[in-house]
Amino acid sequence: MPSIMAASRSNPLLNSLPRFLTWRSLGFRTICSGRLGFAPSDPDPEPPVSTAGTKFLETFREEFEIGSRLITFETGKIARFANGSVVLGMEETKVLSTVTSSKGDSVRDFLPLTVDYQEKQFAQGVIPSTYLRREGAPKERELLCGRLIDRPIRPLFPAGFYHEVQVMASVLSSDGRRDPDVMAANATSAALMLSDIPWGGPIGVIRVGRICGQFVVNPTMDELSLSDLNLVYACTKDKTLMIDVQAGGISEKDLEAGLRLAHPEAVKYLEPQIRLAAKAGKHKKDYKLSLVSDRTLEKVRNLTEAKIEAVFTDPSYGKFERGEALDNIAQEVKRTLEEECDTESVTVLSKVVDRVRKGVVRNRILAEGFRVDGRHLDEVRPLYCEAGYLPNLHGSSLFSRGDTQVLCTVTLGAPRDAQRLDSLVGPPTKRFMLHYSFPPFSINEVGKRVGLNRREVGHGTLAEKALLAVLPPEDDFPYTVRINSEVMASDGSTSMATVCGGSMAMMDAGIPLQEHVAGVSVGLVSEVDPSTGEIKDYRIVTDILGLEDHLGDMDFKIAGTRKGVTAVQLDIKPAGIPLDIICECLEPALKGRLQILARMDQEISAPRTQDHRNSPRLATLKFSNDALRRLIGPLGVLKRKIEEDTGARMSVSDETLTILAKNQTVLERVQEKVLFLFCVLFSHLYLSLF
Repeated sequence: MPSIMAASRSNPLLNSLPRFLTWRSLGFRTICSGRLGFAPSDPDPEPPVSTAGTKFLETFREEFEIGSRLITFETGKIARFANGSVVLGMEETKVLSTVTSSKGDSVRDFLPLTVDYQEKQFAQGVIPSTYLRREGAPKERELLCGRLIDRPIRPLFPAGFYHEVQVMASVLSSDGRRDPDVMAANATSAALMLSDIPWGGPIGVIRVGRICGQFVVNPTMDELSLSDLNLVYACTKDKTLMIDVQAGGISEKDLEAGLRLAHPEAVKYLEPQIRLAAKAGKHKKDYKLSLVSDRTLEKVRNLTEAKIEAVFTDPSYGKFERGEALDNIAQEVKRTLEEECDTESVTVLSKVVDRVRKGVVRNRILAEGFRVDGRHLDEVRPLYCEAGYLPNLHGSSLFSRGDTQVLCTVTLGAPRDAQRLDSLVGPPTKRFMLHYSFPPFSINEVGKRVGLNRREVGHGTLAEKALLAVLPPEDDFPYTVRINSEVMASDGSTSMATVCGGSMAMMDAGIPLQEHVAGVSVGLVSEVDPSTGEIKDYRIVTDILGLEDHLGDMDFKIAGTRKGVTAVQLDIKPAGIPLDIICECLEPALKGRLQILARMDQEISAPRTQDHRNSPRLATLKFSNDALRRLIGPLGVLKRKIEEDTGARMSVSDETLTILAKNQTVLERVQEKVLFLFCVLFSHLYLSLF
């Protein structure tokens, strides 16, 4: 065919052939893609097809290595309309984080920062198993990861910046080998650096584990399963922002070594973010800041300071009496300002009174070493412990520290009662659960109960981490354990009270703990040099009140046994605290913890024996799989019949029948029924054979 075309070009006579001798007159197409075909009935030529142009997506990347892992920051390819967006990749795992901010000015006196973290099942190539086959409300893990991002970035927004900010972090792909939570936090820092939102970053967030005494930076999930330390550390170049620890009883000395290793490793995230922002970042916009004028501050201070100081120097005031006295002072000042028609001062009165109150409390701690309730800086509040408060339950306890009071209960279940987890990483089930509840009556307020609350989930998880370290292995104690912590009254550190109450309740339930776990919260009050921004004086405060938490610089919760630390959570208010001061807090926390442990041991020092009538019983019987199939019956009919008759719960696994009964009497009834049924079934089988 090419020879015919060449001939037509070389010989002009072929171009002037009569139509009846051409290909089209015979009903054939012209040559197209090397094939001949019949032409359509309409010989009119088709109009030319226009092709779309190629869009060029300008992409910026930064690559670096931490802990032998190659990490990439990328921006410009996706989520281009967001104020700031970054994709962070580590091996086959990629996380997208975006930040946006409201445009208008709203009247408020707080920063409405929202952090949403989401793990969708497409990230691991799985269709959700829900009825609608799509993701629903945020899971506990997603709420916890959102808190992990929120805690280190919140202190770095400038004072008076009250525009609404939303962070959305999504896992795009996951290889299941590493936890995406730390990646999402670093991606959020980079996205804020690229945006026009004023922010004092960047920050670096790192995870450190310890296997056989050796620290591991950026451990995989398999490495974490062998580790006795799971440390997440966030910082700026020279200051600490957040610490989150789950450990197996690590000593304070080793914990300090882990923190000092984590800081320089986390700092390695900073320079790549700065380089990326230099290439692709936006110019920071001048947002309106809601600041109180010096004139208003001085005027309100002159009217209130002496009266507020009189309230706080009187240790006879309780939490609510003190609050009522402060409200009366604020109302008096408000009437005075209204008489003077000073609307500017009236508008910001509550904020200014809070600043004056903060100054009075902090100055007294720094200058005199005395606190609101008259305690010394290292003094723990009076304790009350009672194990077995609700004798009809598997285990219970009542724990009070000062005015903070928590009621803890323990319920034991069968192995099949373990919680099923539906996350991208981690184990598929969880056999130890701690659920924390903070009802409004605990602070004398009116409110309504809602679904999952971020604060309640965070506090419950912290206490769960602290107690998990002393839970016996599943082979020695096959029960599923659920602890409920009901806050009866709150005046500071209810999560650490939950640790203490939960430990006593577990011993009351007969769970074979080797030792108690207790927790205490340590605070900080500092004085900063306004010219340099450095701390020039500070005081460490043990067992902080709710007011000291609100007016202080940090809330450093540390839980553990006599031998070591099992859980840590650090939250701060200023834009970072030097690591040396953080490490200095470990010693007073240990002293306070030992005082609490001594009082808990006086109440209950060893697990109770399971001989009282309400102690649950768990028995394991071994049968062949064929015998088990006959025993449970078609579709589990016989098994359900026994459960309905006795109230016990039975679960079947490979050659194993597990029975959970409310008490010994019920267990014996179930065993009798199972053995009788076994004998009947196999006697029929024997007769059929002969």
